[in-house]
Amino acid sequence: MGGAKLNLQGVRAVPSLRYMQNVPAFNEHFLDDDGDDSIDQGPAGGHTWDGRADSVHDQAKLPLLSPLEMANESPAAVVDKIRKSRYAKAFQDAFGPKVLDADDQAFNAALLALEVFQQSPADFYPYSSKYDAVLRKQSTLNEQEARGLALFNDPRKGNCAVCHPSAIKDGAFPAFSDFGYIAVGAPRNLKIPANADATYYDLGLCGPLRADLKDHKEYCGRFRTPSLRNVATRKVFFHNGAFHSLEEVLRFYAQRDTHPQKWYPRNAKGQVQKFNDLPAEYQANVNVEPPFGGNPGDKPALTEAEIRDMIAFLQTLTDGYRVEGKAAN
Repeated sequence: MGGAKLNLQGVRAVPSLRYMQNVPAFNEHFLDDDGDDSIDQGPAGGHTWDGRADSVHDQAKLPLLSPLEMANESPAAVVDKIRKSRYAKAFQDAFGPKVLDADDQAFNAALLALEVFQQSPADFYPYSSKYDAVLRKQSTLNEQEARGLALFNDPRKGNCAVCHPSAIKDGAFPAFSDFGYIAVGAPRNLKIPANADATYYDLGLCGPLRADLKDHKEYCGRFRTPSLRNVATRKVFFHNGAFHSLEEVLRFYAQRDTHPQKWYPRNAKGQVQKFNDLPAEYQANVNVEPPFGGNPGDKPALTEAEIRDMIAFLQTLTDGYRVEGKAAN
C-alpha cells in the first residue's frame, strides 16, 4: 500500500531491482547478436515493466514522486525531508556542504545516492546461486535439475532461453533476461482496484504509464522480460501479479492455449474470454511460440513431471548457495 496515507494500491507488481546492472537504455531497435547488425531484436532495455526509465538514476525518481507510492508532491518536497533528516550531515559529507542549498542539485544527488547503492554487487548482483557455482565448476546439477535445464533450453519444450538466456556470454554470467518485450496474455487481475473499471487496460509499452509509444499498436500488451534470478523466492508473477507460484506460471505457459478455460473467465454465454486483459484489437500481439500454441484439447507442451523438473532447475537460481560450507561467490 502506498500514497500519502498509505491506503492506495498500485497497478503493477513490483519488479526486482536485482541483476539490473547491465540493462541497456531503452531502444526500439536493439541490436545484440554477436555483432550482427542485421538482427533487430525490437524493443529492449530500460527500467520498469515498460522501460520508461533509461537508467537506475531515472528510475529512482519514479517511486519518490508517484502518487501511488511515496507520493511526494515535488522534488522540492523530497529535498525538504532530506534537510530535516538525521542523515542530512552525512548527505552533505558525501556531496559537499552546499548540496542542500538548491533543490534541483540536492534532488539529483539523492538519485545519485540511490543509483550508486544499487551498484553494490553484494546486495544487488552477488551471483551466489547454485547455478553460478555450476558455471564456476564448483558444483553440479542433480539429475532432476539437469533435466529441468534441458527443458528450459529446448526450443520445442520450455523454450525459455529464447527470452531468458542461460549461458555465459562474452565472459559474463547470464542475467536470465534478454531485456526484451513480450505479450504473454496474462489473465486480468481483478484484485487491482484500477481493473474494476472495465475500460482500463494496462498495455505496457503503449500506455498508460508510458505515453511516448501510444501510437505503436504493435507494442500494446508487451512488457519487459524480467530476470529469473531468485524467481523461486517470488510471491507474485507477471506485470499484474496474476499468479502466485511457479507451478501456476509454468502450467499457464504450457496450457494457456490447450486449456484456456483454466485461466480465463467465461462470459454469460459460457464462452471463454481468452486474453481478457487486452482489448480485442491487440490480442494478435500475444506470443504463440512454444510452450504456447496448440488448440483447445491438444496435449500441452509440458507434462506435470516436466514442470516439476523445470522448477527444480529454477530453484538453483536462488542466491545464497554454499559450496562445501563456503559461500558460492
